[in-house]
Amino acid sequence: MSIELSSRTISHAYGSIERAVLETLAYSDIFDYPLRIEELHRYLSIPINRSELAETLNFHNDSINMLDGYYVLAGRENLIGIRQNHEAISGPILKRATWYGRLLGCLPFIRMVGLTGSLALQNCDEKADIDYLLVATHGRVWTARAFALLLGHATALSGNIICPNLIISDQALEWPRQDTYSAHELCQMIPISGFDVYRRIRQVNSWTNTFLPNSSSAPDLRRNEYTGASQFRNLFELPFRGRIGDSIEAWEMNRKIKRLISLAGFGPETQFNRDICQGNFNQHGLQIKAAYQRRLSNLGL
Repeated sequence: MSIELSSRTISHAYGSIERAVLETLAYSDIFDYPLRIEELHRYLSIPINRSELAETLNFHNDSINMLDGYYVLAGRENLIGIRQNHEAISGPILKRATWYGRLLGCLPFIRMVGLTGSLALQNCDEKADIDYLLVATHGRVWTARAFALLLGHATALSGNIICPNLIISDQALEWPRQDTYSAHELCQMIPISGFDVYRRIRQVNSWTNTFLPNSSSAPDLRRNEYTGASQFRNLFELPFRGRIGDSIEAWEMNRKIKRLISLAGFGPETQFNRDICQGNFNQHGLQIKAAYQRRLSNLGL
């Protein structure tokens, strides 16, 4: 069925519901990801409760279709089958990703693990990597990264590629880029360990409420936190504290940064310093921004 927003358009500070729905579907369309109503509500760009949104959706429009409980841009109904297939593929991978995330949370100096990327939305194919955001103790970002990569080498033997794409210190929790893409990345992230740090990240980055005002809490898919890591982790950290640990951290940071900045793709979405290791060499955010603008233009927005 095709749907149309009610003729009694309700205006908000950030624009009409009609425009917000189209913008939200345009963004999810980039990822071949039609939305259920609860997801449409969560990622809508205006503050509104779900029942109010449901009441304003009514049947008749050329721009948006609703089929089998999914909302999608007209002409893109084939994405529903793609999403359902991706969900079936993602289920077993998500279980492994949760397990690996808990292992990451046991490693020295790692204080939070969040699952990011397509898997956080259960929208991946068989070739997808498992992406994580890690928060490390200040002054030990690169030591924590080294331990995470060691675990990654071990999981790769079983065909599971884990990618700590972004590692930040617990003193660098504020996102440097404040845009739609960054807001989605933060609000879609599933915390696996370090829920107290996760809550701090969301508080520090309350600017996301400007872009996604209905996404202030973690996604419903969040897993229970594993809390048995602290004793083992604290014991394992002892040799890497103090001056010896400082020397190891400086050595690892300097040699890795020297290599990383020479790689192809180094640009505005790559950042390497004492508190941040962000290796987005394909400039994914810029690509998404360009694709989003094209879709908005096609919709007359």
